[in-house]
This record gives sequence, C-alpha cells and structure tokens, in this order.
Amino acid sequence: MRDFVVVGHIAKTTPDFSLEDLPGTSGRIDVLCRCVNSAFMLSHGIRRDVRCNLLLMGGPETKILRFDGRRLRHLNPDERSTAALMKKALSINAGPLWRESTPGIYIRKGDLRSLIESLRDEGQRLYYLREDGAPLSGTVSEGAFILGDHTGMTEDEEHLLESMGAEIVSIGPLSLHADHCIVIINWMCDNAARSR
Repeated sequence: MRDFVVVGHIAKTTPDFSLEDLPGTSGRIDVLCRCVNSAFMLSHGIRRDVRCNLLLMGGPETKILRFDGRRLRHLNPDERSTAALMKKALSINAGPLWRESTPGIYIRKGDLRSLIESLRDEGQRLYYLREDGAPLSGTVSEGAFILGDHTGMTEDEEHLLESMGAEIVSIGPLSLHADHCIVIINWMCDNAARSR
C-alpha cells in the first residue's frame, strides 16, 4: 500500500463552500482535489494500491479525509466532482474514528501527529518531500509520502515529522506542485515495483 499525505493549511473543514468557486470559497480545496486525482487516476481506471490522506486545517477542528483505492468508487478526473465527494464527507459528524461517507472515502477528526502515528503503526516508512532532501531512492515502491500544500510546511510541522522518523527526501531541486510530485512518485514506485 502506498500512502500520500497532503497538508491543507487553509482547507475548509465544513461543507459550506461553492463548487462553482473552489479556489475562492474552500480554502484551496481545489489544490487537494488535484492531489487526489493525481494519486489515483489511470488512463482507464484507478489505482487500487493507493490511499490519499488529506489533512484539512482551515476550520475550528482539524479533520482528515482518506480516499482508499481498495474501495473507492465514483471518483472522476475533474476537480468539481472530487470536491463534491469531499463536500459530502464533510457534512458527516466526524469523531475520532473513521466514518465512511461514500465507498472508499472516510473522515475523522485528527491532526498531523495522529495521522502520522497511525501510518507508522501500520508499518509505513515515512518520507517527507522537500526540495533540499536526499534524492528519493529508485528502489522505493511503497511507504507514506508527506507533502505540503501551496503554502509549504511550517517549521513546527517539519520538527514533528523529523521527531517521528520521517526521512527528508527530494525528487528534484525545484519546487513543484504537490499533485505533480504525486504523479512522479507514483511513476518512480511503479518502476521500482516492476523491477523486483
């Protein structure tokens, strides 16, 4: 299983945003929608061996949305329909345990620490992507890949990730969009898995 974690620092945690104006009303949930689509979309299907975890921090309580490819249904390649699925999940009364809104889409309350701890407890090796990190090995085919949104990661978040054992890795020296990074990581991991 391959996990992606994307931190949405201003992404709304409530469903009161317009699907007609995602950038202006949702706290840039459009950025997260692109990450979801990059994590799962294939030419004629979706990846079943991927989970995409979105940390939504633009509300009174931080929430986590998880898209799980093993059960995921109704995902289309456009941002608007992905945002509609997120909106439906955000309308659920979230608690500390995962609740499923539609097949393969789950929500719970939680912060970055709780999410990373749960992934680490599942045995996932943690990789934090940053431009100045060590080159990501071409032999990596699974793990949890942690990315910031368009605002990057805060210093406190970086300290937290380092204290939890995340390896700081890079896929190049230039600052890329998170959704582009996800496509590149999927490609690298696919190649590594094929060569085994």
